[in-house]
Order: sequence, then structure tokens, then C-alpha cells
Amino acid sequence: MGKFNKTDKHYFRNILTRVSLVVTAVIIIVGFLPRNSGPQFRYDIGKPWMYSSLIAKFDFPIYKTDEAIKGEQDSIIKAFEPYYNYNTAVEKEQIGKFLSKYKEGIPGLPYNYVTTIADRLHRLYQAGIMDTPEYSEISKDTTSTIRIVSGKKATNAEIMCIYSTMTAYEQLFTDQKLAEQRQILQKCNLNEYIQPNLNYDEERSETEKADLLSTIPLASGMVLSGQKIIDRGEIVDDHTYRVLNSFEKETQRRSATVSAIPSTIAGQILFVATLIMLFTTYLGLFRKDYFEKPRSITMLYTMITLFPILVSVMMSHSILNVYVLPFTIAPIFIRVFMDSRTAFISHVTMILICAAAVKYQYEFIIVQLVAGLVAIYSLRELSQRAQLFKTAVLVTIGSSAMYFALQLMQDNNITSMDHSMYKYFIVNGVLLLFAYPMMLIIEKAFGFISNVTLIELSNTSKDLLRQLSEVAPGTFQHSVMVSNLAAEIANKIGAKAQLVRTGAMYHDIGKMKNPAFFTENQVGTNPLDKMPRIEAAQIVISHVTEGLKMAEKFNLPSIIKDFINTHHGSGKTKYFYISYKNEHPDEPVDDSLFTYPGPDPFTREQAILMMADTVEAASRSLPEYTEESISNLVNRLIDQQVSEGYFVYCPITFHDIAVAKQVLTERLKSIYHTRTSYPELARKTQDRKHAARKAIRADGTAEKGRQRCCRCSAGDLLFMHVYDTKTCTHLYICALTRRYPVNKN
Repeated sequence: MGKFNKTDKHYFRNILTRVSLVVTAVIIIVGFLPRNSGPQFRYDIGKPWMYSSLIAKFDFPIYKTDEAIKGEQDSIIKAFEPYYNYNTAVEKEQIGKFLSKYKEGIPGLPYNYVTTIADRLHRLYQAGIMDTPEYSEISKDTTSTIRIVSGKKATNAEIMCIYSTMTAYEQLFTDQKLAEQRQILQKCNLNEYIQPNLNYDEERSETEKADLLSTIPLASGMVLSGQKIIDRGEIVDDHTYRVLNSFEKETQRRSATVSAIPSTIAGQILFVATLIMLFTTYLGLFRKDYFEKPRSITMLYTMITLFPILVSVMMSHSILNVYVLPFTIAPIFIRVFMDSRTAFISHVTMILICAAAVKYQYEFIIVQLVAGLVAIYSLRELSQRAQLFKTAVLVTIGSSAMYFALQLMQDNNITSMDHSMYKYFIVNGVLLLFAYPMMLIIEKAFGFISNVTLIELSNTSKDLLRQLSEVAPGTFQHSVMVSNLAAEIANKIGAKAQLVRTGAMYHDIGKMKNPAFFTENQVGTNPLDKMPRIEAAQIVISHVTEGLKMAEKFNLPSIIKDFINTHHGSGKTKYFYISYKNEHPDEPVDDSLFTYPGPDPFTREQAILMMADTVEAASRSLPEYTEESISNLVNRLIDQQVSEGYFVYCPITFHDIAVAKQVLTERLKSIYHTRTSYPELARKTQDRKHAARKAIRADGTAEKGRQRCCRCSAGDLLFMHVYDTKTCTHLYICALTRRYPVNKN
């Protein structure tokens, strides 16, 4: 038996990964799907039956509607007489306490008032006294009656003939004799001797109520086997609607057996597994690189799994309406972080799986597919909040329009259409706006980075970039130039322009550690010239590692760190490397001392940055800026990078490289174009000679035979004029290098 090579191991690992993803997703989704069995029809009162003729295959009752049953139950409960137990001990105890306290009589009143009050209390207790809150609830209906149980006998009593503790106290003073002495009697606190003697009998009342409710018949007729229920095209009326509803209920009841449940689960497994496998096959054929990125594959299968679970829970527990769920969030996120084709395939797969849990599948699938397409088309890149608001509005309009079209196809009477669905589409659009804050959660959870974040990072007022502009202004300007060049290349070849722009802004942040050692920040001498070549090379190389440290400190995303790490790849600091070899021709050279840590670029955006960075830096040292010199520089540097294998591990094509060369050449020609000198009024010859002598004394950098031109002594940001006394011509001298690239007659 031969051993497996690395290719075989990689192949089987991919197969195992895909099988695991499919199995896990199927188990989770099927575990939440509702176990609905039997046919599922879409029908509404007043609309035609869209299916073939329906014949009853078994006898079943015509169940009443829930509203009808609820109405009958309410009628029974309203007429129900609750049971109250009559407690004789309360009267004996309370009257006894009263007589005991006032056995000598009530102060200020004759003794016969005690017997009168005791007699009045006896009459109240004989009629019955209830607790005040209970009495208030029952007495809302003055015709209500209760059943008073005394021993083994139960009698009916009208609620108006019974007292509460409050009304009983007031009833005492309806006697004129007691009313005349009310002021004195109030000091006796007679309300203390009035207590409820009618107690609610909960057990007996609830049992009686349940018995009465159980007598309500749930059906109001029968349908016999073989009887036609409805034919195609017939209008569904109230009675037919109840028959159809009863047929579905009875079908589900008959199917909810031990043998039917495994059959339903098997069908759901087959359905979900087929869709998940087709989606996985798409990824394997057209998006193989996603399997190499755990964050990408995790987000895709999470999105496909999450929404079917939410739909299943909502349908199983009758929570709200499934149309309020913002399904288009999934394709939006996949489109923003990945690509539009994958977003559409993912959305189709997700919606078809969700359809297994909803009742009106045809309508649901059509509306949600249209909503997903609108979302994908309207949101190519999310870089502003206004874009998401626009997408939410368009999705709401698109969903509503498609639903309205479906209604027109089924019923051409606009007034009889169901308009309640449109409020769910509006709620859906509002919830879709939460995609903006949720994007941050997705970025943190799966390690993605959106255009919104990239735009925020590329803001030059951010702490790190502002510090770069202050500490190393030359490097900052170089980064700005490179970001503009790289972004234009990315736009031309279809790469991620905002990503490469942001990466270019941060690629040289490590130079802030020692800004004076890099030529773009120097004024005058270069300190590296006086240092050993190896030490100087290490300082230059260190800007990569220092940049990564700063990126860690400021919590930059890993995708930005990759630009810092790869913008020089595994190349060498050639100036110091060649200089060292020339100075030590007979010594072996340790190449690692002059080599950047790498790795080489592994994305198109990183390759673009490497090309733009190299060309922009080298263009500053051109002796003259002509179309030929710029074109030769660009071609030479990029061809050298290709030949040295810097782009072997990134998916950039020769066509992309050719476009990059063209963009760089055109842009550099525009940046370093020559300007036409503006004519000035002629002066006297003596004044010109005097000014020329004065200028050459002030400018010691002019070479022998050349003096500063009196007419151009101010110069400009990049160039100044020098007058050549031998040839009587004006030379266009670079103010930085003191070289003479262009002659101006």
C-alpha cells in the first residue's frame, strides 16, 4: 500500500469538511422544522379554489370556528352561577363580640340600642355578606345570581339581595332610630362586627364550570367519505372554509401517529439535505477558496441555518408573521463581504428551506426571491448609511408590488383584497435598517471587514494617520500618492479599491519609529550613508516589523496588517545589498540580513500595492520626467517583480499587470508634467546683469558657468530656473536634487 501524498490528504480533508457541514446543517434545521403532515392548501373566504376537485377520503366532522366556540363559552360563563359556602359561625362570633363589649350598654344611649343593633346585624348575616372586591366584580351585572351552599342544600340568590361588608355597614343606618344616633354610634366602630360569611367555593365552582363547557359541541355537522368538498374555480364561502379547515385538522390528527412521524422526518431530511448539498456543490465548483477560509464558510452556513430556525419557531408557536423577518439581511451581508452570485445562491437555498415550514409556500417563495434580488441589485457596496436606507425602501416596495401582483392574479376585485400584509412588509423594511449596526457584530464574529470600516480607517484624522502626518510628513504624502495610484488600478481591474486604498495608507506606518532614516522625510544628509550597510539595511527592514507592532497596538484589522507585511514581500534592500557586495567582493553574503520578512503578496490588492509603492518611490529619483523615462521605469520595475516571483501566490493575471502598468504610466505622466513658463516684461540689460550677479552670490549651489535666473528667482514648489551664461539659455533645475532635467529656451 502506498502512502497518501499531500494532495490526497488535502482532497480528503476538503471532502470531510463539506460532509460535516452538510450533516450538521441538516440535523439542526430538521430538528426545528414543524412536523406538519398532510396536504397544505392556500384558501381564503371569497376567493376561488385554485386546486383540483377535492373529495373526502374519510368521514370527518365539520368543526366550528374558534370564534364560534369562544362565543358559546363566553355565553355559558356569563350565565354561570358561582358557588359560595354559608358560614354560620361568623354571625355567632361577631354578634357575640358586640354583645360582650356593650353588655352595660352604649355610652350616651339607652340599653335598647344594643338589642336593636344586634337584631340588625342578625338580619344582615341572614341575607349574606361577601367580601367587597368580590361583590364589586359580580355586581357589575345586576341580574347576576349565585348559589349559596348551606349544609347539603344549595339555593339561588340574586346578587342585589346580598351585601358586601361596605354596603352592610351602610344598611345598618337605614333604620331611622339608628340613623338619628349615627354620630354616637360611629364611635363604636360597628364595621368591626361586619365580616364576610359567604366564601367562594373554588373547587365546586370550577368543576361545575368545566362540566358546562364540556357540553359545547365542537362540530356542527359531518362530511361523509366520497362526498365532494369543493371543485376547481368555486368560491370559498364561510361554510366551505370551515369544511376545508376541518379536513386539514382531521388529516393532521390521523397522521399524527407513531408511523407517520418518522415518515415526515424522513421527507424533511431528504428535502433539506438535497438543498444543502446543492449549495455545497456550488461552492465546490465555483467558490473553492471559501472552503479555505473558515470565517467565510462559517458565515454562509450560519445564515442558511439561522433563518429556517426562526421561521420554524414562529410557525410552531404562532408568533407574529414570518413576513416581518428581514430575510434579505443574509444576501446583503454575503454580497458586502463576498460576492453577488454567492449571495443569490445562498438566498435561494435559505428561502426554499424556509418554505418547508410555512403554509403558503408559493406566495412566500416568490415574494422573498424578489426581495432578495432587489437587495442584491441595489446594494453593491455598503459605504454609507443612506445606501442601506435606500435598499430597505426598495425591498419594501418590491415585496409589496409582487404581493399585489399575486393578489391581482387570484382576485381582480381590489376592494376585497387582503391589505393587512403590507404592514408586515413595512415592519420588515424597518428591521432591515438594523443591518447597519449588525454589520459590526458580523465583522467581529467572523473576522470580515466592510467598506464602512475601511472608509473610517482611511480617514486622515484618525489617531494613527494623523500621527503619521505629523511625525513623518514625507511618508504620509508618499502613502497618499500610493493609495491613489493603487485605488485607480483596482478600479480598472475590478479589485477592491477601498481595501487597497486603506491598506496603502497604513503600509508604511512603521517608519514613524525612525522617520529621519527614510529619504522622503530627510532634509540634507542621509544618516544611513555613514552607517555600516548591514545596520542600515536592518533599520530600513525594521519598518515592516515596527508597523505590525503599531497595528497591534491600535487594533487594526488583520487584513490591513497583511498589507504592512507583504508590501515588500520577501525582497531585498537592493541598494544596501549591492553596495555591501561591492565593498566586500570576496566575502560570502548572508542574504537574510538584507531580506524583508515577507511573505509575498497573496491577494490581488496586495500585489497592486507592491507595484504602486515600488514605482511611486522610484519615480522620485528619475533624472528627467519624460514619457519614455516614466514608461521605462514602470515596465522595468514591474517586470522585475514578476520575474523574481513576487506574484506567484496571488491570483493576479498578466492582463491585470498590463493594466496596472498603463495606469501607473499615465498617472505619473500627469503628476510630473512640465509647465509652460509665463512671459514677463523686458527689463534693462544693466538691471538684469546686476540681478544675476546678486542671485549667483545668494545661490552657492549653481554650477560653474550657470547662475540663478533673475526672472525666476522665486522658483516654485518643485523647480526653479538657472541662467547658463555660456549658452545663453535658461535651465529648468529641480529644487530638491539640483539637477537639470529640462532645458527651456
